[in-house]
Amino acid sequence: MKNTRKATIQDLKQLAELFDQYRIFYHKDSDISAAEEFLKERIQKEDSEIFVAENEGKLVGFVQLYPLFSSTRMKRYWLLNDLYVNENFRGKGFSKELIFEAQEMAKSTNSAGILLETGKSNDIGNKLYPSCGFEIYDEVNFYEWSNH
Repeated sequence: MKNTRKATIQDLKQLAELFDQYRIFYHKDSDISAAEEFLKERIQKEDSEIFVAENEGKLVGFVQLYPLFSSTRMKRYWLLNDLYVNENFRGKGFSKELIFEAQEMAKSTNSAGILLETGKSNDIGNKLYPSCGFEIYDEVNFYEWSNH
């Protein structure tokens, strides 16, 4: 049974609560109003794709993807930036459903694929992503420059 769908502006309140839980998981301070404003802007400007997982009418997880482009492939890529399922609903397949929804969207937009990064210590993610068809790409070094 499919429990996922594209997020709408009507989901904003519940989605912001999940997004706030996600940010807290990554050691950020809780700020539901800022989360709501951030997500509202993403949805209204259509500059990301957000899919939600539902259980009995309540949102329990989400995935957010941002568009990138590959010059050499001359195609769009999608960056799977955020994936979160409320801790009370983990282990029930919601993460896989959200990933499959993202993969279907990537196919329907004729993209080159989906990119993501996860920590080497993320044992769950490092089992989940390969089980959904992702492969570790270790032929390049990943660098970051921070403007802070």
